[in-house]
Amino acid sequence: MRARRLAALALAALVVIAAAVGLDRAFPPDLSRAALISPELDDAAGQVLALRPAADGAIRLAPGATGPDLVPLLLAREDRRFAAHPGIDPLALLRAAGQLAADGRVVSGGSTLAMQVARLLEPHPRTLAGKLHDMVRALQLEARLGRAGVLRLWLTLAPMGGNIEGVRAASLLYFGREPADLTRAQAALLVALPQSPARRRPDRHPAAAWRAAERVLAASGGTASLAGAPLARASLPALARHLAGRYPGRVSTTLDGALQAQVEALAARELPWLGPEADVAAVVLRNRDRAVLAYLGGARFFGPAGMVDMVRARRSPGSTLKPFVYAMAFDAGLATPATWLDDDRLRLGTWTPQDFDHAEHGTVTAAEALRRSLNRPAVRLLAAVGPERFAAALRAAGATLVLPRGGTPSAALALGGEGISLLDVAALYADLADGGKVGMPRLIREVPAAPSPGAPPARLISRDSAAQVAAILRAMPPPRGMAADPVHPVAWKSGTSYGFRDAWACGFTPAYTVVVWVGRRDGTPRPGATGGSAAAPLLFRLFDLLPPEPPIQDAALPPPAPLAPALRHMAAGQRLRILFPPSQVEIAYDPAAPIDLRAAGGTPPYAWTADGIPLPSASQPASTAWTAPGPGFAHLTVTDRDGNSASADVRLVGD
Repeated sequence: MRARRLAALALAALVVIAAAVGLDRAFPPDLSRAALISPELDDAAGQVLALRPAADGAIRLAPGATGPDLVPLLLAREDRRFAAHPGIDPLALLRAAGQLAADGRVVSGGSTLAMQVARLLEPHPRTLAGKLHDMVRALQLEARLGRAGVLRLWLTLAPMGGNIEGVRAASLLYFGREPADLTRAQAALLVALPQSPARRRPDRHPAAAWRAAERVLAASGGTASLAGAPLARASLPALARHLAGRYPGRVSTTLDGALQAQVEALAARELPWLGPEADVAAVVLRNRDRAVLAYLGGARFFGPAGMVDMVRARRSPGSTLKPFVYAMAFDAGLATPATWLDDDRLRLGTWTPQDFDHAEHGTVTAAEALRRSLNRPAVRLLAAVGPERFAAALRAAGATLVLPRGGTPSAALALGGEGISLLDVAALYADLADGGKVGMPRLIREVPAAPSPGAPPARLISRDSAAQVAAILRAMPPPRGMAADPVHPVAWKSGTSYGFRDAWACGFTPAYTVVVWVGRRDGTPRPGATGGSAAAPLLFRLFDLLPPEPPIQDAALPPPAPLAPALRHMAAGQRLRILFPPSQVEIAYDPAAPIDLRAAGGTPPYAWTADGIPLPSASQPASTAWTAPGPGFAHLTVTDRDGNSASADVRLVGD
């Protein structure tokens, strides 16, 4: 008989357990509200830069570290046997029932933290049915999440007055500090606040709030007399607005919070001087690891189209890419800083590029042409380097170039005939500052991946060419009305896009790179607003915010060794060469897509042969279309009017 009873009890227990498990799986607690965390942007030191309400309008943050006082005070006040019960405290419920019977009113509710969390997750009226619902959910929460999970939910969801929820949001907005840094009195106030968040809000009812905090301290065996002035609720942090709008949840960035605030304040002060509807965007990079220290997507966030991030918008860079044209020409052996270049009339097809002052400056050195940002020498150099090769090198370094619809790279790239983002321009200038090594900007605070052992760094240009261009740009005088700053050895270049639509200034020191854009978001012209006048002064003021650096001793230019005859004067028509395809490359064979053969230098017109077979002449003197007979190797030769020739060997690969 006894065995049967034990078997029946065991069976009943199994049925109850199975039913409980089935009900738990069929009706799980809804944790979606706890997952609605406010978007938060932190700087490299963990300080909050920007904070926005969650999707339901609440300011709700995950708790993080809480310090030594808050949790013990919470458990002493709300749930002394938290570590012992399964989510329901029978002793507390009995005590609450006895007090109700003796006093005829509710003295204490007997709710555990798990029961409070259940009600926070699924709000409902305070009724007996609601209490039973909370008890069932409390058991579920403890079984599913454990005590640590329940405690974390309470610290996340506890109402703290208005739309503030959770101890971290309250700590930041009421006390301006993280929960780990709260005093014992401040921690006691946050424990007391959820019991009556409307009547104890410290910004509206400070006396009631501090009296409640005293009772919390008393519940833990301590005594204190607390009195404080109203705690003004802080405004939500709103730095780096454009960057903050890109990320959900909490994101740790590489930004320097103090520098970010200074950059935004400086831009706001300068804005009235930039002209009607003009805006400014800027980026500050640390060269050694490409960390973005300041990010200003625009200073008119609440103006027309103000939420468009101008750091990522692609605009014409004007002359800002000229330093890379010169560096690649130096690498290719086409010129040195001391090479003489012609700045006279130039015609490329129907295009006749002119200098900004519409004058001709005769023969100038490459260094002088770059410092004076003359257009025709840069166009001649780029034609010799090869626009396709130039564009490919920039793309390999991570820059995205947007060409006119249906367009291909041309010599107009030297003058801003493409679209590129401010962030990509900053990355290229940081490469130049870092001796030509390629690196990608970092916005998220994480340890960068270590390069493979023994692998050489990717390069945009050689170290020598980078040093030569940097020396040329460091010799640039400061903007008009500004004095040279000996503690910031800035190498800089300005740029102005066609029609005065975009004004740029790009600068770097050994440690930092700064790029500034000024213009109207809709791209309308601003006559007279050049990079040198509108953006460069702001560039130098931004460098004033950065730590000082030691002076730099640049090598004298030109180099003391005599130049080879071919490098003394780069005249038009020099060095016939094949721009595309370069030798020793593989090209996908497609009989329906002719290959565009391009050459530069020499004296047009050109004559092309493929494996000794002449190709039809083209209407454009620098190119011709070649339809290969099939896959395999091919030897291409171009000959100019004077009999000079250049060759390339390529391989056509079929499917």
